[in-house]
Order: sequence, then structure tokens, then C-alpha cells
Amino acid sequence: MRADRLVSLVLLLRRHGRMSATALARELEVSTRTVLRDIEALSAAGVPVYAERGRHGGFALLPGFRTELTGLNRDEALALLVAGSRRGAQAFGLGSALASAMLKVVDALPESYRDTAAGAAERLLIDPETDLLSRRLVAEEVPGAVVAEVLRAVLAGHKLRIHYAAVDEAPKWRTVDPIGLVTVRDRGYLLATRSGADRTYRLSRILAAEQLAEPAQRPDRVDLDRAWQERSTRFRTGGDQVIVLVRVDPARREELVSTALAVLAEERDADGRLRLEVTFQDPRHAEWALWQLTADLTTDAEALAPQWLRDSLRDRATAIAARYAASS
Repeated sequence: MRADRLVSLVLLLRRHGRMSATALARELEVSTRTVLRDIEALSAAGVPVYAERGRHGGFALLPGFRTELTGLNRDEALALLVAGSRRGAQAFGLGSALASAMLKVVDALPESYRDTAAGAAERLLIDPETDLLSRRLVAEEVPGAVVAEVLRAVLAGHKLRIHYAAVDEAPKWRTVDPIGLVTVRDRGYLLATRSGADRTYRLSRILAAEQLAEPAQRPDRVDLDRAWQERSTRFRTGGDQVIVLVRVDPARREELVSTALAVLAEERDADGRLRLEVTFQDPRHAEWALWQLTADLTTDAEALAPQWLRDSLRDRATAIAARYAASS
């Protein structure tokens, strides 16, 4: 909305002192022509913004002008600035709104707090894009129009039509009653009901969405954290689960446990290695997880049972060995 953009423009000038039309357009994600029109609108409304010509010119506010946003102390603002660095807002299409809100938070501070809080926030990093091994943690790509429509239906409490591509199925249209949105490790999920039954949809698999005028059939209040935990439990205890016995070096225990659904039993062998009985969602999940451990020959990790898993890992290793044994 234009009113929000005008406020953001003023806050940008408050923070940076002087900015060119090009820089303002880049920050506000609009054209320079739109910026010039907004500057004219601010001037007409009595905001003391003026232009400085020349190589280092741009637009600025008269000294002493500030918006009247109060009530935050330094620690409160710091908490908001650090929380604002998280990428969850991106999953729900709120990235630009978050940036605008952070500008207002900084501007709301008294002069004595503003620089120290902003500087402190620069020294705290939450959820970087890569881990220590330089593995990029890529958030799922979801079209902005889809996220916006889903979000509108969730907040308005209206039914939602989604064109959803489930795993190994052709995309189908479904009409659901949206409950809420959840983001986990940069993956967004829509919690909903369909014909009264609980459903969970990955946002990245929603190809199109349409908010309907009909009110959604859902409770007035919801505990999203509890709902997510219940659905997670049902997911872990459903499907074609398999139980695997693994012997592993203690240094790799957490890596194994993090990929498994549950640990059913655990004991330590005489040589110090661990013997764990764990469950996986299905055979493919079990094979993938154990291959990550056993493919590293410098680590003592072995799938002891079931036999079909040992055979599958052996066949995979044999095929790779044969490929690299062949002459180029």
C-alpha cells in the first residue's frame, strides 16, 4: 500500500540522512519515477523533505524531523531486531513487510539507544544460509502469489482451493479449511482440515491457490504448537515403518538419531561402540540414512539387521566399486 511505502521512505531518510532516488527505489522495490512521485506527495503533506543536487546529492529531511513512535527500550528493540533476522517471514511471503517493520523499530528508539541496538543486532546471526561445512541451507521456493493467497485465507478464516502436487501423484484441486501456517527449517506447511479430517500440505507443492468467500469450518482458537506436535507424532507412527539394528561409533550417534524417527533401544558394546535399535519411515528412508553413515569408511558404522538392508547397501557399494574400477 502506498501509505506504508511513504512511511518506509521517511524512515529510510531518517536512518541514512541522504539517499538518491535510485537507492530509495532499490530499498522500496519500486521504480525511480514512483519514488519521485512519493517525494512530491510527502512535500505536499508537509513533510520537510528536500533535494540536493550534484554528484553526491539526493533527498534528505530537514534536521530535527522525526516520526513519533515510542515505547521500546534498547533490549526490547534488540530482541525484535534479532527475531527479525530469522528467515521464517520469507516462507510466508512477509519479507518486505519484515524489512519495513524493522525500520520502524529502529526509528522508534530514543537517540541514545538507536545506534547501540542496531549495532548489537549486527553481532548476532540466526540461521545462516550455510553451516560450518559450507553446505547451503536453501529455503524452498514458493511463488509469492500462492503464499499471499494462502495467508489471506488463513487470516480471514475462509475456505481455500489449492492445486496440490502430492508425492508420486498428479496435481489435483482440493478445497480445504485452513487452520494455520507453520515453518520448520525453512519449509512452510499449511495445516488444514478436509471433510473434517486433519491434513498437512507443503507450501512448495501448492501450485495455485484461491481464497473462497465461504467461511472455513474451524475452531475460533487454535494451539498451533500442539496441533503440529500431534500431526508430527501421527506421521512418525504411520506408514511402512521399519526397525533397524545399527552398530555405530559414539561420535556418529547424533547423526544417526537425527535422521531416525525414534530410538527403541540402546546399549554399549564391550569395545565402546553403540548398538541402537531405531525406526525409519520406510525402507527407502532407512537405506538413505544408513548409506550416509556406512559410505564413510573412516567411521565404524554398520547396519546389522534386517538382512534386506545389508543386501541393499552391499549392492549399492558393489555397483559404485564396479563403476570406478572400469577403465576410462
